[in-house]
Amino acid sequence: MALLETIAFVLFAIVTVGSSLGVVMVRDVWHSALLLGVALLSVAVHYVMLQAEFIAAMQVLVYVGGVLILITFAIMLTETDSQPDEVAT
Repeated sequence: MALLETIAFVLFAIVTVGSSLGVVMVRDVWHSALLLGVALLSVAVHYVMLQAEFIAAMQVLVYVGGVLILITFAIMLTETDSQPDEVAT
């Protein structure tokens, strides 16, 4: 059983590090926010593996549920069109 736990830990550690690097490396803000959600969810999985279910639930509710939704709304409300408007003559 310890081998399966080690394999699961390594896989989720790779997902956490990869998505965290993606947050800072990706140019698109929307994709960065989605990768942040993946990173936060994988940290919650690490808490579950440490048998800290309450902290994992708070991680999902507060960070993924709250902060990520606020980031999503901020991105949607501040996003502008990439093409300039034509001037009417």
